[in-house]
Amino acid sequence: MTTVVSRGGAGLAAGGADVDPVTTEIVRHGLNAAADQMKRALVRTSFSPVIYEVLDFAAALYDRDVCLLAQAPSLPVFMGTMSFCVRAAVEAVGGEAALEPGDVILFNDPYGTGSHPQDAAMVMPVFLPEAELVGYAAIKAHWLDIGGKEPYSTDTVDVFQEGTIFPGVKLVSRGRVVTDIFRLATANSRVPKMVAGDINATLVGVRTGAAGLVRVVQRYGLDQFRRSVAHMYDHGEAVVREWFARLPQGRYVAHGEMDSDGISDQPVPFDITVDIGADGVRLDFSDAPPQQHGPINCPLPSTVSASRIAISMLAGGAIAPCEGHFRPIEVVTRPGTLFHPVHPAPCFLYGWAGDQAIEVIYRAIAAAASDAVPAASGGDICALVWWGARRRDGEPWTDGAPHPVGQGASARGDGANSLMHVSEAATRLTSSEVWEAKNPWLIRRAELAADSCGPGRHRGGLGLDMSFEMLEDCWLTSTLERTRNRPWGLQGGGEARSNSLVVQLPDGSRRSYSKKTRLALPEGAVVHLHTGGGGGFGDAAERDPDAVARDLRAGYITDAHARDHYPHAIDDANRR
Repeated sequence: MTTVVSRGGAGLAAGGADVDPVTTEIVRHGLNAAADQMKRALVRTSFSPVIYEVLDFAAALYDRDVCLLAQAPSLPVFMGTMSFCVRAAVEAVGGEAALEPGDVILFNDPYGTGSHPQDAAMVMPVFLPEAELVGYAAIKAHWLDIGGKEPYSTDTVDVFQEGTIFPGVKLVSRGRVVTDIFRLATANSRVPKMVAGDINATLVGVRTGAAGLVRVVQRYGLDQFRRSVAHMYDHGEAVVREWFARLPQGRYVAHGEMDSDGISDQPVPFDITVDIGADGVRLDFSDAPPQQHGPINCPLPSTVSASRIAISMLAGGAIAPCEGHFRPIEVVTRPGTLFHPVHPAPCFLYGWAGDQAIEVIYRAIAAAASDAVPAASGGDICALVWWGARRRDGEPWTDGAPHPVGQGASARGDGANSLMHVSEAATRLTSSEVWEAKNPWLIRRAELAADSCGPGRHRGGLGLDMSFEMLEDCWLTSTLERTRNRPWGLQGGGEARSNSLVVQLPDGSRRSYSKKTRLALPEGAVVHLHTGGGGGFGDAAERDPDAVARDLRAGYITDAHARDHYPHAIDDANRR
């Protein structure tokens, strides 16, 4: 089968036009502010902690050509898929000609969103008062349940088991909610009250974004707005091209591996080829293995998203990205494979292969310039999802969250301790107080894990140890990846601890899990989560003895770890 090449949208090209850079910056910041207002409106009105605490959503504004104008600081792995969502949603209802002021489209087809059905997108076309279409406001947010075989699954065998699919329907038409669609969405959820609240909150969010985009356009006029946007895109493109121009050009191949596909216990290896040129980068996934029987398949939008995340985090110039940042990035895939599955292959764990791809892309770039990238992180979002019915009144509940991992060290210093994987960089770990108030458990432990870091001249970041004690019977789905392969170091740096999960039952018996759906947890059971650390950078024998001493005082490493990996520091301390 032939390959598919995905590139950043062409958008508007300034072509050397005389554009006032000050006005362009004001427009850019105005758009970013409008996107941030979308985010704040959603957070302040949503019902589910997964939205208002975890921030499991993306909010963005697009121009009429579906090129990214601005995004709120939100879930990166969603952000790279949103242009696919907008295009597919608009096409599903009949294209631009079918759009009217006040419409909002509901769309969650996994092959158009790149996500599982729980990640539902709402797209609102944005019109000026004279009814001219100028762009789109879009939010993709995680609904706690949408009628899959379980609220969260690691063992689905087709998309039909994964949730109710809305293939692009008008939830709001001409400003009026289509109640039949709204009722259908809530009827297919185990937690209809929370889903209803989150639907309404998302509507508030896209309407807020649409109003913000109109204000920016009206302030400067449509012609000036378009000129400034074209200049903004050109600048983003130039930033990324300049970064790659400094790297050694050539072809670099790196290897990765998934623990399993969620159905069998066999590992799933893959390679990614990175071609670095003077004006950009080509990421080739075409040698990926065939699409899998289990739900680790990564639809094309999320493969493109993972590629854009990996490159933007390195080359984006520390500014909020726009469509221009994506122009120098070319992604090659082959339909029917792990990174470009075709319907109806299961893809509930769509992002897990994408997360591994980000790490492998960095590993490939390290072969060109190891100082440009970090060592491997814990490599997973370590998501756990819980559900049940409350003992006091039978009310159904569900909750879930990603968990932080240690970050890889780099030429610039130690890896950061206990941060979300880069694919979920803007999400948050829900506070223990909120968790314990909302859910029937106690947090018995939440601490940095000593010795979980990879040793090196610069050590990796520490993972996290958490223990959840169940106060009532409930169910758990664990989605852990990277439990078999330890995070690698660079330039002689050591490996870090991998991820793991242990369930201790009330009788004292213990069992380890990685991917597991609908695990019964009786009252009194304790779930012990151990997230991975980050790989080290450079030879551990070159680590500053004072840095080793600081880590010992902070409890980041134990005496035994120091003796094993930094004997020169122990000898130095003894001489003192």
